[in-house]
Amino acid sequence: MQLGAAPSRDRLWLLWHTRDADAAWSVETRSAGARRWKGAPRPTFARIAVRSIEPHRVWSAALGGLRAGKEFDYRLLTGRTPVFQARARAPRSKAQPFRFAVFGDSGQDSNAQKAVAFRTWQARPDFVFITGDIVYGRGRISEYRPKHFPIYNAEAPAPSTGAPLLRSVLFVGAPGNHDIAGADLDTYPDGLAYFYYWKQPLNGPAFFAPAALRGPDADQQAFRAAAGAAYPRMANFSFDYGNGHWTVIDSNPYVDWRDPALRKWLAEDLRSARRARWRFVGFHHPGFNSSRAHFSEQQTRVLADLFEAGGVDVVFAGHVHNYQRSFPLRYQPADGTWILDKAFDGVTATRSSGVVYIVTGAGGAGLYNPEQHDAPETWQPFTARFVSNTHSLTVVDVEGGRLTLRQLAAGGQEVDRVVLTKP
Repeated sequence: MQLGAAPSRDRLWLLWHTRDADAAWSVETRSAGARRWKGAPRPTFARIAVRSIEPHRVWSAALGGLRAGKEFDYRLLTGRTPVFQARARAPRSKAQPFRFAVFGDSGQDSNAQKAVAFRTWQARPDFVFITGDIVYGRGRISEYRPKHFPIYNAEAPAPSTGAPLLRSVLFVGAPGNHDIAGADLDTYPDGLAYFYYWKQPLNGPAFFAPAALRGPDADQQAFRAAAGAAYPRMANFSFDYGNGHWTVIDSNPYVDWRDPALRKWLAEDLRSARRARWRFVGFHHPGFNSSRAHFSEQQTRVLADLFEAGGVDVVFAGHVHNYQRSFPLRYQPADGTWILDKAFDGVTATRSSGVVYIVTGAGGAGLYNPEQHDAPETWQPFTARFVSNTHSLTVVDVEGGRLTLRQLAAGGQEVDRVVLTKP
């Protein structure tokens, strides 16, 4: 289940993969438990034919006319024969409460990744947001196949295998360095699979220039033919869900977020969301990080002033393989200092003055800096909570002007909880 190139509150997109062969595919939907099926628009496909991988097709179909927040059934047919069926939920409306789960740095095919997937399933989110590094280590087709699809689309939920999430729950993904920073199609001709396997909004800056493709012309042409309009525009986008607005950006080092044109796009996107009750930003590289790992890679803090001016409530990042939560903060780029709202405790004082920055990169890859877990003297002053001794995921419940953020360990225990409220 994905957002599609032009998201709509009454529509989701279904994606599936097949061999490179013609077939009479169709999709039908119905309200959960109803008897009568309704045909969806005719599906289309993109053909993936890159060196080192057997050609295959990624099909997609728009599932429209969905009722906000209601479950629905869908099924795939070849000819008149149903071959797959599942149940999903339509996007929530502005008036409905909703829940989302966030984690990153996940696609390692590890026991921890499977346990986090199972815990995500148990949380029953309306959608899942991945903060980048979706698969290790080069974002390749040959890595998605063993490290992503079997775990998040396991036939049955279990801590040892994962869960059938992809077929039932909307997934949204931000690009990380292991996903798209390596554009060497000569060495990795099946790389940049992010642009094949995700169907996300194409409302980002049209002028965006990612890292230059490298490799033989034939490999570059095969990639562009398969990726189509997704490359490079899908690296930055925004969408609305419930009463919240999300802005997703490419934080890889080749992007200069000091560039006036990029800053203007981001500022205008946040300004367009002024009627959204909650505003979230998601990307890979955290701007405020207390870990020794990746400590020098906090380049995204140059965007803090735009987040503050745009009324952003929470920023989610990954890259650092643990969990961190900042105090609400306002950053002073002129002298590199910050103003912290330490009166906010998320329990009795729940209105924040500043942006809360979350690092949630403990989704399955090896943990970073477990030795800092019980060493607060090693944390930066802006860090309120630091959990580096367990894999975990973030679960957020939004109901009107109340947001409850919980961090759940892969084993199920709650390791952090904070409430934000706003008028």
